[in-house]
Amino acid sequence: MTIRNLDSVFRPKVVAVVGASDQPGKVGHTLLKNLVEHGYTGRVYPINATRDTVQGMTAYRDLVQLPEKPDLVVICTPSTTVPKLIEQCGQLGIMGVVIISAGFREVGPAGMQLEQQIREIQKSYPGLRVLGPNCLGFLVPDLKLSASFARGMPKPGRLAFLSQSGALCTAVLDWALDAGIGFSHFVSLGNMLDVGLDDMLDYLAADPTTDAVILYVESISRAREFMSAARAFASHKPIVAYKAGRFSDSAKAASSHTGAMAGVDAVYEAAFQRAGIVRVFDVDDMFDCAELLSRRKMPRGARLGIITNAGGPGVMACDALLARHGQIATLTPATIEKLNSVLPPFWSHGNPIDVLGDAPASRYAESLGAVLADPQVDTVLVILTPQDMTDPEATARAVAEVAGRSSKPVLAAWMGRGMVASGVKILGAAGVPTYNTPEHAIRAFMHLVAYAKRREVLYETPRDVPLTFSLDRPTLHARAEQILKSSDGVLTENASKDLLETYGIPVTKPIAASTAAQAVEVARQLGYPVVLKVLSPQISHKTDVQGVKLNLRSDDETAQAFEQIISSARMLRPDADVQGVTVQRMVTAVNSVELILGAKRDPVFGPVIMVGMGGIAAEVYQDRTIELPPLNERLARRMLESLRSWPLLSGYRGRPVVNIDRLVEVLMRFSYLVADLPEVQEVDINPLLVSASDAMALDARVFVSPADVSRLHQRAYAHLAICPYPEEYTRVVQSRSGDRLLLRPVKPEDEPLWVDLLSRCSQETLWRRFRYLFKEATHEMATRFCYVDYDREVALVAEIEKNGTRELVGVGRLVADPDHETAEYAVMVADAWQSCGVGMAITGTMLELAKKWGVREVTGETSYDNWAMRTIFQRYGFQLMGRGSDDVVLARLSLTTNSPDAATNVPPDMA
Repeated sequence: MTIRNLDSVFRPKVVAVVGASDQPGKVGHTLLKNLVEHGYTGRVYPINATRDTVQGMTAYRDLVQLPEKPDLVVICTPSTTVPKLIEQCGQLGIMGVVIISAGFREVGPAGMQLEQQIREIQKSYPGLRVLGPNCLGFLVPDLKLSASFARGMPKPGRLAFLSQSGALCTAVLDWALDAGIGFSHFVSLGNMLDVGLDDMLDYLAADPTTDAVILYVESISRAREFMSAARAFASHKPIVAYKAGRFSDSAKAASSHTGAMAGVDAVYEAAFQRAGIVRVFDVDDMFDCAELLSRRKMPRGARLGIITNAGGPGVMACDALLARHGQIATLTPATIEKLNSVLPPFWSHGNPIDVLGDAPASRYAESLGAVLADPQVDTVLVILTPQDMTDPEATARAVAEVAGRSSKPVLAAWMGRGMVASGVKILGAAGVPTYNTPEHAIRAFMHLVAYAKRREVLYETPRDVPLTFSLDRPTLHARAEQILKSSDGVLTENASKDLLETYGIPVTKPIAASTAAQAVEVARQLGYPVVLKVLSPQISHKTDVQGVKLNLRSDDETAQAFEQIISSARMLRPDADVQGVTVQRMVTAVNSVELILGAKRDPVFGPVIMVGMGGIAAEVYQDRTIELPPLNERLARRMLESLRSWPLLSGYRGRPVVNIDRLVEVLMRFSYLVADLPEVQEVDINPLLVSASDAMALDARVFVSPADVSRLHQRAYAHLAICPYPEEYTRVVQSRSGDRLLLRPVKPEDEPLWVDLLSRCSQETLWRRFRYLFKEATHEMATRFCYVDYDREVALVAEIEKNGTRELVGVGRLVADPDHETAEYAVMVADAWQSCGVGMAITGTMLELAKKWGVREVTGETSYDNWAMRTIFQRYGFQLMGRGSDDVVLARLSLTTNSPDAATNVPPDMA
């Protein structure tokens, strides 16, 4: 995850083409021709070992002979020549390389070995960036730069296109040229030996010419980096993705219900949703969707108002909307009254609003204004069919004028071709997304709704749900490890439940019985009714072998059930070691619901968590949702709300509401377990019985394998695709006044406390921290400070608790660049706590964390009159300097020469 030297690739001033050719049909011929003929203004040098000129240009034998060092080298020669060329680029200090050549890992072991050679060479030259190999190259239209063998140059635009398929690139480029679609960047990534999707997302996030990005994804290799980059990008600009290869047979070999239900495509869908990415399932949708999302007008919900001059298209729009789970907006009485005053008596008097076939432009405009003003309408679709009295051009001008004044999105469907073409151009020029059918417009609208929801999820404040079990993760992990060691692959039901109980998840405890007499004795001890289940390490799905008997109420029933279970299990699974049964009390609860809660280790994204309708028919219902850990309260609740069975949990037809808060807590505890234990490969809790009072695991099975310890030690929680909350950064310090302060990383649920902190700061303090004045803290502002990707930044708060009330007294923030080489630092302390050592303690802790991250330099700024901040900077060895004519003081600390250590975190004068 690095953007280092990518400008050398995508904004070069000097380009060399190795393998440049005079022979039409050769890649080197087309590539050199594209560089020259499209108008690229940089200098281009052909490299050809056997010719003095190529395409009329002076050619050079090799890179050493060039008159100047190129920024970018494009390699078109056979794959076997590439490692030597990469070595030469590194020796010459060249920072950018594109390997067009094929013949690498896509052809088998020999090609994989070549790629490995390149990786080893690249390690010796840390600044060298490589795009490819086996790629089409790239285009940057605003530079008229085509370092590609694709034909044509699209016009400059605000969309970036990133593809893992070179063949698709040529087809999409041809289509885009015909459709007049422009691009900021058009990039074929190839085998992604170095530059991957995560690098490109980080690079384009900072690119002022890019408003949105389209991804064509075949596979993701660096899940943690991808998720971090995608979430950062999607928080400011939309991402639209098409995922190829949606279906897989891999789930058939799964050991558990969870493994069978959480297939490959479902995991990608969960990852995209968590990252805020809008997924499309048709290539045709990619560009329409990206163009629409980049316009930045987001709906508050899925309630659509429809204005039409014909009834049929309005009905078509409603059908398409309801089929995609949108909502037909219910107009308020005030809106109906307003429409009655501007429309003929025979209008539809409801939504869709039929303005009738003779509607002039003014009727459309007045109706659109009234519907946009309705608080129960989130977006409006305006449909026009070309009738005798219709003026598509004038109506387009009127709609565009009204839409331009509204903060709500307006979409248009101008049906037809030649008769409406001029109106479509007017709407497009005004920024109103326009489609040729109502169904097409509805599809786009639902993409808009999906993006708005996913951005909301990225920055939605969870409630603060107190977890009563200890978060002493090392102690928990030590206890869990003892349980995991009890098996070499599959934990028994008892061991599985012991593991769940360690993390505070309620369970029923089974007792093993190897004979019918023992089963009866245990049943008597527990008290009837009881449940018997087959006991065998090899049998996971007990009901498949008739290995579960419920509600047994007597000794005879219990003994008979034992014999039946043993007999059927041995007959249906002769390979299994049937050791007997387990006996446990029959747990029943009136109006309870059976769920399945599970996790599995995905080969790309690591652990994923699934919850859904449980019981023996879990795989039949397929009512489940998947998320990536870690979970907070809001994510856990959203998982439950997304289930089709949610009404059963929330009180359907007078049923009592189950204990949702308890269920959410169980999901969060389960998330801690999955995050803490990389050895866990699959977990099944089925059923998880949820009632109005509690949630309890009635059956559980855990599958484990040895963790890759060497990989896990490379970074914290390396098996997770999303960096979890870093509790290890938490510590306690004492202020000069003797108050006990908790320094800890900020959490999303801290938003109310953060807003309260700002309310206790003077305008002077706020100005010194933010360099601008504001009247109040908004949710949008708070999300920037309370939602932290701890792979990229750290925000620490100083918290004090008195009389049961918590408040924040200070906050510090360290934001690293994607390469973790430099980081910006800032701190703010509430007025009443200034000069108490709070800022000093936060700063010391932050610098320690920066050093652990490998950050080489920390920078900050303050004003000349902020003596307290200047004192903190000076105490920790920052170099201070002025900046021009303003009153800003720049502070810079090199951690390679003046590195703080843990001993300096809390200065002596804080005690």
